[in-house]
Amino acid sequence: MSKNIYVGNLPFQTTSDDLISWFGEYGAVTRAQVAADRETGRSRGFGFVEMSSGGDEAIAGLNGSQLDGRT
Repeated sequence: MSKNIYVGNLPFQTTSDDLISWFGEYGAVTRAQVAADRETGRSRGFGFVEMSSGGDEAIAGLNGSQLDGRT
């Protein structure tokens, strides 16, 4: 069973590949997406990561951690 994880307060330069590498340390990432503004294409500062394994470990390990200076 996969787990879809909301990731908030992301730096605006964060990419889906960044999320894959960050969460990939905890298990298998099946999909990662950073939400973007429809008109400008700029990041909205949040995203979602879908994991087929290791989701609970990723949540426990990454909750409250920092990425590029943002918690």
